[in-house]
Amino acid sequence: MDVLSDVLAVMRTGRARSALVAWQAPWAQEFAPVPGAAGFHVMLRGSCVLLRDGAEPVRLAEGDIVFRAHGDGHALADAPGTRPIAPACAPAPAGGPPPRAGAGATVTLCGAYELDPDLVHPLVRDLPDLIHVPAGSDPRLAAVVDHLAAELTEPGPGSDALIPALLDTMLVHLLRTCLGGRHRTGWAAALADPVTAAALHAMHREPGRNWTVAGLAATGGLSRAPFARRFTGLLGRPPLTYLTWWRMTMAAGLLRRTDLTVGAVAGRVGYGSEFAFAAAFKRRFGMPPGRYRRRPGGADQEIDR
Repeated sequence: MDVLSDVLAVMRTGRARSALVAWQAPWAQEFAPVPGAAGFHVMLRGSCVLLRDGAEPVRLAEGDIVFRAHGDGHALADAPGTRPIAPACAPAPAGGPPPRAGAGATVTLCGAYELDPDLVHPLVRDLPDLIHVPAGSDPRLAAVVDHLAAELTEPGPGSDALIPALLDTMLVHLLRTCLGGRHRTGWAAALADPVTAAALHAMHREPGRNWTVAGLAATGGLSRAPFARRFTGLLGRPPLTYLTWWRMTMAAGLLRRTDLTVGAVAGRVGYGSEFAFAAAFKRRFGMPPGRYRRRPGGADQEIDR
């Protein structure tokens, strides 16, 4: 798998949710913080402002998209001074009638993705709090939005399967947009750099391989020392430190979502000794693999830097 696909497969959980919402001025709606989630708003008709504590209002025009990668609280309103009123919104679930949208109404497409807080990748953690995608800047993303809005408004046979697939496609395009900006830093820069990208893809393709720094350097055609400096400079951690973190993240996902034994999970992520694996896992998550598997839910673990 490529790195982005791998990251999404591990940290996604549950089903994405979406709704069409119609607003008639004056209107305002607060969105509470949702840890372990990422969300978006698409302006299908009209305009509004997005409000955050301590920040200037963000004006959204028809066709604009905003992506909140960290589930932080915010509000949407027709104007900065409008206070939230209830009931301000009427979601239209898949399979239900479209929202009533009279003359002058604002119509938005809202959605949210559940992420396992234990397994959120630094690629996502490093994203800005708010990403604003202006209308027309990404034709592929706009096409997905149009298709999704049409399925929500006029569902047909197979919509229950198609809508989640479109939401997943939208998430990939949103993350591509975030990673493809002109001024790349961190993970965006690392994935655009042929040397570090080659090493990252190699680690994700074969996480259980007995990698060395020299072996990873060779995947990008560089010698050991300059490769290590380049990787650490871009990602803030040495290559083998990231490899260990990724192995433990993969292991946690396998423990949560499969019936593999602890020994089988250890082998899958490159540990010949179950004891060594359990020790590494406990350093990462603060508990042995068996207890982690039995625990309902999960606490938010800060990723080692």
